[in-house]
Amino acid sequence: MEQITIKQVSLSDIDQLQKIGKETFFETFSESNTEENMANYLTEGFSFEKLTDELNNSTSMFYFALFQNEVIGYLKINFGQSQTELKDEKALEIERIYVLKEYHGKNVGQVLYQKAMEIAKEKKADYVWLGVWEENPRAISFYKKNGFVEFDKHIFKLGDDEQTDIMMKLKIGK
Repeated sequence: MEQITIKQVSLSDIDQLQKIGKETFFETFSESNTEENMANYLTEGFSFEKLTDELNNSTSMFYFALFQNEVIGYLKINFGQSQTELKDEKALEIERIYVLKEYHGKNVGQVLYQKAMEIAKEKKADYVWLGVWEENPRAISFYKKNGFVEFDKHIFKLGDDEQTDIMMKLKIGK
């Protein structure tokens, strides 16, 4: 596959962010969830208001993965108080890495992951952490392959369904 480029997302990219966010979340989770829960999450989780707030937050960042100028995946990272759980000033959270299904197995997720690690090192984070659905073996395997280990669990609510996420972390060598 030709070169994948990474671009930081700005407010002017909100339409593309909403589109890739909804599309990749639906592809990843629609078979395992009710239509109603999926529809509610896609509407609320990717609303213009929510995305605008996230893009305006200086301790959250989004990046697109581009192939031939087409958005094929994205990354969302959080620092400090923007982290969904730990809120550790010495940590970086990978909140999302999503890639369109047709590009799975083509190194896109790895390129996005490497961008997150580059930023974690720039920010002098001690570790990177994330939550991954316990029923997403592909993602769990990806993170284990990259050296992450399980350290806890938490509940992720998708509509009225409480799902268990495995929390994983990777210490960054100094």
